[in-house]
This record gives sequence, structure tokens and C-alpha cells, in this order.
Amino acid sequence: MKRLTLLLGALITPLLLTAGTIYLSPTGDDRADGSKSNPLRTPHAALKMAREWRRTNDPRTQGGIQICFEAGRYHLDRPIYIRPEDSGTADSPTTLQPAEGAAGKVFLVGSQPLTTWVKKGSEWITEAPRIHGRPLYIRQLWGFGGKLHRANQFGPAKMERMIAFDKTNRTITIPRPTIEGLEQAEGLEMMVHQRWATAILRIKELRYEGDRAVVSFLEPESYLEFEHPWPQPVIGEAKGNSSFMLLNAHQMLDEAFEWWQDPASGRIHLYLTDPSLDPNTQTYIPQLERLMTIEGAPQQAVEHLAFVGITFADTAWNRPSEQGHVTLQGGFAFIDGYKLHEKEGFAWDPNLENQAWVERPDAAISVRNARHIRFEQCSFIAMGATALDLAANVHHSTIQGCLFRNIGGTAILAGSFGEGATEVHIPYGQIGSREGFCSYLTIANNTIHEATREDWGAVAIGCGYVHHTEIVGNTVAGVNYSGIAVGWGWTKHKTGMEHNRIAGNTVRDYACQLYDAGGIYTLSNQPHSVIENNTIYAPTKAPYATNDRGFCIYLDAATDGYTIRNNWCEIPDSFGFNNPGPKVRFEGRNGPEVQR
Repeated sequence: MKRLTLLLGALITPLLLTAGTIYLSPTGDDRADGSKSNPLRTPHAALKMAREWRRTNDPRTQGGIQICFEAGRYHLDRPIYIRPEDSGTADSPTTLQPAEGAAGKVFLVGSQPLTTWVKKGSEWITEAPRIHGRPLYIRQLWGFGGKLHRANQFGPAKMERMIAFDKTNRTITIPRPTIEGLEQAEGLEMMVHQRWATAILRIKELRYEGDRAVVSFLEPESYLEFEHPWPQPVIGEAKGNSSFMLLNAHQMLDEAFEWWQDPASGRIHLYLTDPSLDPNTQTYIPQLERLMTIEGAPQQAVEHLAFVGITFADTAWNRPSEQGHVTLQGGFAFIDGYKLHEKEGFAWDPNLENQAWVERPDAAISVRNARHIRFEQCSFIAMGATALDLAANVHHSTIQGCLFRNIGGTAILAGSFGEGATEVHIPYGQIGSREGFCSYLTIANNTIHEATREDWGAVAIGCGYVHHTEIVGNTVAGVNYSGIAVGWGWTKHKTGMEHNRIAGNTVRDYACQLYDAGGIYTLSNQPHSVIENNTIYAPTKAPYATNDRGFCIYLDAATDGYTIRNNWCEIPDSFGFNNPGPKVRFEGRNGPEVQR
């Protein structure tokens, strides 16, 4: 009998440790029981079911909970919200993943298809979906396997040199546009190239003076653009004046895959030259800016949660349409910023001559106050702004083997950047809560292709106040500013950033539009940190840069504490320096002679 009891125990124990499974299908029903034969329809319902299992100590939580998605597109009508009650444990994690046979076929999307296009000449026209009786207004439109471009003056990513930048009268003077009627266009915008960042400005008035046009702007961006000193457009620099483009007028609609939305009716116009193309089967309009929020409390984290093999796609970014978008760096928009005209300097920096406060960029997926969160083999496609943001107080978490493609802003963002009430130059470790830091992060073996497509001043991987963070084995290609950027604060003081490692990454096709950039870029004091064994190609020749400050490795303001060794750089001595500290060390070789 004793032997039989032991045998039964051995058979039963594995069953108890087997993860409980909840199934979803795009054709499921949220009133179902979540079994394979009766799946749920939405991830909201699946997470609620898992939450209830944990609350009631259901035996199915033993060994973990698997939320399995059958193949298909899951159109989210509201963001997923994950809270501390959704936490797993080390022995019983919660994993969201494709069901058997659905690998690569699960899409969580914030868009809906457009299927009512009517052809009129070279244009296709459709009504925007109506939300609560009003048309859905957009800045992004996805289709034909990529990003469709808003109508603009010169063509996608093309610009022209401005003539004057008048801080007193808050105007920009440009050559008179050759397109007739722009002075009457509603919703007209200007995108301005300013060194290492861009500004998107809503136009208040476009006034012609002979062969020139004088442009003024709406608030708050007018104040921000002309008050903040870094970065502003330049006039008369080595390679010419700063550049601009005008956007968003029907008169500009003249190139394939350009589109424009009527600000009065909401009607969308798409310009196609190939008669064989039909947008009714290939276009998607983003409805959501946020797909998912993972948010714990400072003392009650979300824990032990994994996402494996899921594609997140199709989000919007609306900020510039509502308040313009004037950025300091890395996609962080100004709340306020201005030059100090009298008695410059502060106790921590007697030479500081400006102040700035910034907002965090919007993100499709935001994680805050969390531990042991994993994103593995996921894809992030067609995002309007930041794709994945580990915003604050995230620890022991991993982003590994993921694909990021067609991202409007930064692909992966991590750590506080002192946004909100904290002035950006204050040494964060002196006044910022330690809860703002992220630590023991692993960002490994991800592929990032075509990021920063909406906000050129964002980066592929951007880390602010982080420590003990590994950025290893990633491939970055197609970025308008820097590739991998770590650090914030522009300060030599200790901030809490330390033990960060940037190793074995490949960075190419960066600095495509902006400059003062690096394939790998650092800021401020980060003791015991390393840049090693990376492959960094030469920066792209940004066509509208006003100087040539692009580098394979750029140690920007007050960088210190880094050891730099054995990096293959396509061109020799491609290092930028801006007042580095005494503990920066170069070891071995760094250049084209290094073995790859």
C-alpha cells in the first residue's frame, strides 16, 4: 500500500505543476469558459479570468498560467491594463503566447481596416470612422506593407533651407512656396530641422512678401520654439541654414502613397499612381495610441509576466496635432525651456546657461513599477511613437529576440529621464526618487529596422537613468539620429547610473537626417560601464545637417566612467568628445583594424 501511495503521488504531482491554460480566438466569446473548444475573444477577458484564478487560489495556477492566442488579428478597442493583481510568481508565472500552430500568426492591433475607398482620378477617397459622432482624425496611416506619408511640400523626408529665424517676432522666413493656395490651407504644419532634434509646428499664418513667405505659429509651440536655446535652428553655419518642410495640405498631394485628411469633414484622400493597387484590402487606420499598460504601485510591483511570440501593431501618435511638438533630445518634448540671461549657473554647474523641463514620449506599451517582465520573440510593427517603454522602477526584466520595424519614435526606451517636474540638468541622484531608476535590464539580440520615422530625433534604443543594464547583441539599422543612447542629465556628478554594458551590437544606417549623433551615444557620469566588441558603421551623410558632427561613438556632455575597447568602427578615429571626465578609458584597439 505504501508503495502504491508513493506511485500515485509521483503521477499526480506533475499534473498539479502543469500550467493552467486559457484560450482566445478572434471569433471567441468573452462569456465562454476559455477552454480550447470554447475560447474567449479578448485578452482583457483572459487576464480577468487568470486574475480570478489567482484570487481564489484555483489549482490551475499551480505551475503557472498560459494565455494562448489562436491565430488571427485581435483588434483592441481599448488598451490592455495589467495591474499587481495580475502578477505571477517565480513558480507560477503568467505567460501570453500563441497557441500550438499559431506561432507568427497572432497580432494585437490598435487599428481597423479601411474598406470603403472610392477612386476619383489619381485619388482614392474614404470616410474616416466615426467615434462618438465625430470623425477619427489621424497622423498615421498604414498600408501596402508600410507607412503611408502625409502630403508634404517636397516629398517624403525632403526639405529646403530656411532664410531667417526671427526670435524677436517669433517667425521663420522661407522661400515662397511654388504650390499655390497654401496660405489658405487649414491645418498646415511646418517640420523644422534643428541640429539633433526636430520641431513640428502648427502654422498660424503664412504671409507672402515678394519671393519669400513669413510663417508664424500657434501656441504653445511658438513660445517653446523661440525661447529654448538648445537645439534651435541655425543660420549661416558651415553647411548652410537649417531646413524645413511644409506638411498637410491637399494641394501637396502629388506623389504615390501620400495622403491627406480634410480637417473639416475628416475625409481621407490617398494618392496612388498604380491602377492595379486597391487600398480597400491593404490599409489600416490606427485608433489607439496605447495598446497595453503594465503598471504596479511603487511598493506593489507587477511581477513574473511574460509575452512570447506575439506581434503588437498599428498605433497612432496625435500629440503634434493637439499642441505641436518641440523636443530637447531623444523625442522628449519641452514643457518649458529658456536661456538664462543673468547670473548664469547653479551650485551643481556654474556654467549652465539654460533650463528645460520635458515630457515622456507616448508609447504603445508602457511598463512601470514592475519586476521580472519578459518580452521574447515578439514583434512591434507600425507604431506611431515609442514602441516599448520600461518607464520607471522596472527591474530584472528582459527584452530579447524581438523585432521592431516601422517605428515612429524610439523602439526601446528605458529608465526615467527626469521628465515632469525635474529640471533635466539637475543631478538626478541628488533629488530624484530611486523609484525612477530601472536596473538589471537585459536588452539582447533584438532587431530594430526603420525607427524614428515620425520623430527624427528619437533613437533606436534609449536608456536614461538605468544601472546594471546589458544592451548586447542587438542589430540597429535605419535611424535618423543616434543608434543606441545611454545616459541623461549632462552632468559630471554621480546620478546613480552605473555598471551599464553596451556590447556586441551592430549599428548601421544611423544619423540619416540629424547630426551631433553617434552609432553609440552616451551622456553623463556612469561609473564601471563598458562599450566593447560592437560593430559600428560610418554615420550616414545627413543631407540637411549644417555641420559634420556624426561619429561612430559619441561621448557627449560629461560622459565618464566608461571603458571603450575592441569596437570595430568603419572609419578610424570616429569619436566625438564633449567635455568627458577623467575616468573614460580606451583599451586595445577601436577602429577598422579590429577583427569582427
